[in-house]
Amino acid sequence: MINTTRGPMKIIAFEEHYKLLSIHEANKKINDPVLLAYDAMKEGGRLAEDPKTGFPTGIYDLGEGRISLMDEAGIDVQILSHTVPGPENLEPALAIDLSRQSNEAVAAAISKYPDRFLGFAALPMRDPAAAAHELERAVRDLGFVGALINGHVNGRYLDDKFFWPVFECAEALGVPIYLHPQIPPKPVVDAYYSGFAPPVSALLSIAGLGWHIDTGIHSIRLILGGVFDRFPALQIIVGHHFEALSWMAWRTDYGFPPGKNGGLKRTIKEYLRENFYGGILCGEFADQEPGALDKSWNLSNEAYQGMANTVGIDRIIFTTDHPYGNIKAARPMFERMPINANDKEKIAHLNAERLLGLGTKRAPRGVVSEATSANDDGASSARARPLQR
Repeated sequence: MINTTRGPMKIIAFEEHYKLLSIHEANKKINDPVLLAYDAMKEGGRLAEDPKTGFPTGIYDLGEGRISLMDEAGIDVQILSHTVPGPENLEPALAIDLSRQSNEAVAAAISKYPDRFLGFAALPMRDPAAAAHELERAVRDLGFVGALINGHVNGRYLDDKFFWPVFECAEALGVPIYLHPQIPPKPVVDAYYSGFAPPVSALLSIAGLGWHIDTGIHSIRLILGGVFDRFPALQIIVGHHFEALSWMAWRTDYGFPPGKNGGLKRTIKEYLRENFYGGILCGEFADQEPGALDKSWNLSNEAYQGMANTVGIDRIIFTTDHPYGNIKAARPMFERMPINANDKEKIAHLNAERLLGLGTKRAPRGVVSEATSANDDGASSARARPLQR
């Protein structure tokens, strides 16, 4: 346990997943490609399914079993979010109903464990107006702290203005969007990730590499598409040590300089440092022994350094990726990493508390915070401004 000037360090974990059985069954009916990839992985012996608790083990648990694991792993608070596949690719009417059911299930868990759980809303993204309405309901009525969107929607990326009502709503509410990975579109999977044994190709297309590359590209699309010029206070969170963005940042910053970037108001680096947060992660899977592959977690530290140098310490938050990631390894890895105690406290909970407004009142409806400047470490100052429609 790390002790700081405030005592033992609190941990708020952002990418902590659950699954609603009805959403899972609906995605099975449409042969969602993520589920097909999971099936291939399971056939190869990775993350075997427990018939009582689902795949991966514990995904359906929003009660005592999850709390017990959190206690054992030293995690104080989980921000619950529906796993991929979620409701995003489902037919709109069904997605609206299931998103509401999912959010109500999380609200019930929060009500039972108010000191241990927070919530990111699941949204019916094929109907952006309905998605914005559900986001507002989840934040205002259920007390959620943002939303998680599982990547592109049937191959349609969120820089498409079709989806912008959701961004407008998030900015107005002053809550972030967690951009979670989605399996790349089928032509990309076929071209880049096929040709190996089915379990290898499946894993390569998703957690092995594919969805991290796709999320990095998706994030750059949001910038180039003008999302943050239209919604300058919008905050996007990406996990897994900032996906592929640490490497992409230097190249895209040179590739799209001011005056040659499609009319953007800032540089790529400035958007990343003012509109994005990155999640630190051990990187081990739930079926791996903590530290067995890399006792010092050196590779994770290398990825962390790239993220920290890109966005600054004030824009890094804590994740475990439970129950896919190894929750038992998350805190030992974090405590071992060569980060000073004050910066660890920022990552552990202070950055989360600032971003989510924990312990403070949110701005009234119609008022948002506008990022106006960035310090060298990536922190932004803000002021209130009327929402422009």
